[in-house]
Amino acid sequence: MTTKNLALIGILAALGAILMVFRFPIPLLPPFLSFDFALIPELIGGFALGPWNALAIIIVRVLIQLIINGTNSMFTGEIQSFLLSCALILPASAYYLKHKTRNGAAIGMLLGIIICTVTAVITNLYLIIPFYVSLYQMDMSSILAMCKEVNPAVNSIEGMVLLGIIPFNLIKTGVNGLITFLVYKKISPMIHRFAYKR
Repeated sequence: MTTKNLALIGILAALGAILMVFRFPIPLLPPFLSFDFALIPELIGGFALGPWNALAIIIVRVLIQLIINGTNSMFTGEIQSFLLSCALILPASAYYLKHKTRNGAAIGMLLGIIICTVTAVITNLYLIIPFYVSLYQMDMSSILAMCKEVNPAVNSIEGMVLLGIIPFNLIKTGVNGLITFLVYKKISPMIHRFAYKR
């Protein structure tokens, strides 16, 4: 861990935190899920610096978010963001570390997307949604009603998963992964020169 690596971790984490400010919902998908591009600098950092440095980027980004915005979810939103970033970036960057080719990057991201989507289903059903139901004295029917307002086809928890949580996470991770795939090779020489040149 060099001074340059620390600086790069800080820059990428700050960029991720800034990108999270510009999040927005996706039409027809649950309104409590918001799309952003913060995964791009985290993926770039993971590919360029490896999974352990990627973990540091994710942690610093979450801390910057808390400093800037605080929390309105008793930290569950930040925990969810941390878990899902780790579920995508760590498998993707670990695979790419062993297979540093375009195919390796693509397979690594595909692996991360699958793991992240499964993690999102589990954490939403057993962590985030139960917490909000308890915190705001709601019930599950209220959550489903929110989803049904934007997509009338959502009539059950299974429908929310199949028509909401899964497609949202596939779109978010897929778009962030595709942009990273397209830009990484163009900017990686600059990152490596900065991080590793003495």
